[in-house]
Order: sequence, then C-alpha cells, then structure tokens
Amino acid sequence: LEYAYINNDFIDFMHTPEGKIILGNAGSLWKTLITVIPLLSRLGQLQQRQMDDVWQACKTSASDLILYHMKAAGVPDFAEKLGVPCMLAFWLPLHVPTTEAPAMGFPNLPLGPGYRWLTYQIIRRIMVLAGKRIKKWRSQHGLPSRSNGLRMQLPNGNPIPTLHGFSRHLIPRPSDWPASATVTGYWFLDQTEDWTPPTALTDFLSADKPPIYIGFGSIFGRDPQKVTNIILEAVQRCGVRAILARGWGGIELDDFNLPDSIMVIDSVPHRWLFPQVAAVIHHGGCGTTAAGLLAGKPTLICPFFGDQPFWGQQVARLGVGPPPIPQTKLSVQLLCQAIEALLSDTKMRENAAALGRKISQENGTANAVAFIHQWMREYSE
Repeated sequence: LEYAYINNDFIDFMHTPEGKIILGNAGSLWKTLITVIPLLSRLGQLQQRQMDDVWQACKTSASDLILYHMKAAGVPDFAEKLGVPCMLAFWLPLHVPTTEAPAMGFPNLPLGPGYRWLTYQIIRRIMVLAGKRIKKWRSQHGLPSRSNGLRMQLPNGNPIPTLHGFSRHLIPRPSDWPASATVTGYWFLDQTEDWTPPTALTDFLSADKPPIYIGFGSIFGRDPQKVTNIILEAVQRCGVRAILARGWGGIELDDFNLPDSIMVIDSVPHRWLFPQVAAVIHHGGCGTTAAGLLAGKPTLICPFFGDQPFWGQQVARLGVGPPPIPQTKLSVQLLCQAIEALLSDTKMRENAAALGRKISQENGTANAVAFIHQWMREYSE
C-alpha cells in the first residue's frame, strides 16, 4: 500500500497547553465547550489544512472506491467530484440509524424506539451544521450546495455503505439496518511476524506470575504525573507485578525509582503481549480494547473522552471487566478495588476467556473485503 501525506496538526495541537486542557476537561460537556469555543477559529484552520491534504490524496490516488473515516471531513464530497463511490469504515454504532439502541454517547433512556432513532438524527444534524467548510469547498469545485455526504447519502440517493469494525459478540448488528451496513468483526493487524521481543521483557514475563498491563496509549491528561503516582501506589499496595506502557505521555516515569516488580516498556505489539498478562488496564481506545478482549483477558477501562466511556460500558455490561473508572475519578482506592476484581473474580475471568474464543473465530478483515467486493459488483451493475 502506498502512503499519502496527511499532516499531524491535530496531534501536535493536543500536546499544547490548550490541547491538554481540552483533554483534561473532556469528561464535562460544559467545561469542554467553555474551552473549545475560544479556539474554534484555530481548530477550523486545522480542519481546513487536513481537508486540503485529504483532497490531494484522493485526487492523486485514482481509486475505484474511497474508504474513509468520519474524521476525514469532506471525503464523500471529494468522491462525488471524482465520480467514484465511497464507503465509511468506522468502529462505532454512530451513523447508521436504528430503533434498537441509541447512538454512541446518548443514554439508553426508557423512551422507546422513537427516542433511539432520534439520537442518530441529532448526530446527522450536528454534522450538517458543522459542514460550513465543506459547503464552501463544494461551491469552489462546481458541486451543488447540498452535501449528500453530511447526510450519509451517495449522489444517487442511496445510503453510503458502512463497515463497522467491531465484533457482533459485543454489539450485534441491528435487525433494522439497511443491507448497506454491516458488522464485520475487528480488523486486526498482525505486527508480531517481524518483531523480536527484548530479552529483558521475556525475562520479566517468565520470572513469576503473569503481570497486569497498564497503558493509556496516545492519550494524555493535564496531569500525567498525578496519574502515574496513583498507578504506582495502587500496584504496590495490591502486591502485583505490572508492565507499564509509556505511550505518548499518559504515564510519566522518568522521576521514579521503580521496584523489580514493575517493568516499563515503550511499544510492544498487543497481540504478542496481552496473551501473556493476567489482565489489562487502559484508556479504552477501540484498538486496545479489541486486543485485550481477543486475548481473553479481563479489562478495566479508565476513559478520558470520546468513545472510550462507551467501550468501558460494554466491557462492564458483558461481565468481562469492572465498571469503568473515568480519569477524573481515578484514585488509589478505586484502582486497587478494580485490580482485585480483575484478578480474583472467577466469573469475570471465565467470561473474558469465553469472549476471547468467540472473537478469535471471526475474521473481520476477510468479512470486510467480501462486503466491499459484493457491494462494488452491485454498484457497477
């Protein structure tokens, strides 16, 4: 596969003081709005530069089909201009309406199917309202002002086909979805074939009982050192061995003298490591959640924002982990209680192992490829 350049402006922004404040306030909608509103102009400029890069990539690729993520704003419009179809590839139940469950981020209130359907219409309305730059782009490129992409429609009026890259064993496919939407299973990337673990890591894993894994990936809050203090105290109070992943700054360990029972790593393929640990604790990113569940390990999610609380709720609902602990409420006591449950709750551990076996029987990538081929054949007819 070839790579097309997309800038890192948004990632760089999240490492600024303003970005860290946004992440720190992400658990509160009101605080988030107060923080974001003064930055709208700056964030809009970042979006414009990203749109420019994505448009350039679409133009030069000469594709038969454009697969896209919702963060790549404007792709349905770019595809329309180029005369090719597009297909959404997403990991959340957010953009295809159903009466069986509300859209991610909305509470499952006992208000009936009408309420659940309405939550998706609210999401679409927000997309339309936020599409000012896309409307301007369409005008500049000779397209009608109405953006079908913001309404999840192709130019011919049919729904944009949608791949959902999660397991049906977590979220079953709703029975009222159109045929253009499917749940494929997770899309796992095998990174272990050409990877050799460092000797220090293999020695640590084999030295005693399996450790727990703790890592927050690319996510970081306003005070990562405070989080690190909580983690270290909880791990030592519980008397467990642990592997701590630095990530991109969610855990800061440079100023600590760690005991032999704790090992620090920078980056290790989850599919290699997770089968060898006793439990996993992380921020709740979809990829890390999938890897932990595939390994059959009980999971604690400590979410920051976005879809992370949703995955924490699914883990708890399925009985494969304790209730999530939001980063804003993380404490030594709560973390100790969760670690004890992860290691001692027999039913939880059995549930996690059973779910891992089910997920391992899925081939989400093959299912996605088959769906794409079938849809393209029908589209071309």
